[in-house]
Amino acid sequence: MGPLQTIPVFLLLLAINGISAQKDQQEDPCQTKARVVSDQQNCDRYWECVNGRPELFDCPNGLVFAGKHRGVTEGCDYPWRANYCEGKTQANSPIGVEHCGWLYGIFGHETSCTRYWTCWNGTATEQLCIGGLLYNERTHSCDWPENVEGCQKHPLCTEDPNGNVPLGKSCNRYWQCQGGYPRLQRCPAMLVFDRRSLRCVVPPTEDCDIPTPAPTLESEYPVGENGEPEEENLPPGVPSLPAGAVPVAVRTRGRN
Repeated sequence: MGPLQTIPVFLLLLAINGISAQKDQQEDPCQTKARVVSDQQNCDRYWECVNGRPELFDCPNGLVFAGKHRGVTEGCDYPWRANYCEGKTQANSPIGVEHCGWLYGIFGHETSCTRYWTCWNGTATEQLCIGGLLYNERTHSCDWPENVEGCQKHPLCTEDPNGNVPLGKSCNRYWQCQGGYPRLQRCPAMLVFDRRSLRCVVPPTEDCDIPTPAPTLESEYPVGENGEPEEENLPPGVPSLPAGAVPVAVRTRGRN
């Protein structure tokens, strides 16, 4: 009687294992219209039908499979853009180079809150956020300072996070701190910036006479760590900026 009692249990285990194996079985790309399918286990791999036979391919290092004609290259995309890896693992380890945790990706700057790196095949390109925005490591995009932990303050705005700061010896331009981050501003026509009251006033002041009319300039510029304006741009593919962010045209700089 003992051996007979074990037979049903053994058969049940076989049936369960068979169902599990069928569930985990890799889809054949040659049996699909797209001829390309994701790997069953690894989100950074995919199968493609080549000469009538399935072949396994890896996404570029740092990217995961998103689908045919999707993603940023070769059907692969940044892993943080969607739940590509839900229930799966990444087969490949990161290949790090200077400024890049992976060969492909978007990474925060080592010393700046306004800058970040876009890495493409191991080549890092330094990028800059515009209009008083900071790089948000969590969302991989430029964002308002209040949404970025640890980077809300700038040395120019140490004394007053919402005050005004003189800009060198300029009579009509000044820094306006907003939430601890400065934006370059210009006084209205025929007014000058008073570095004592820290506001635009009717001239003359102790430092400035009546100004001559000047061409209209942009009211906002990004600012670097040295307190000087910077001309900045965003690369293609980066998520849209928050409402109110206006890109500043990049002007060609002469070589030294």
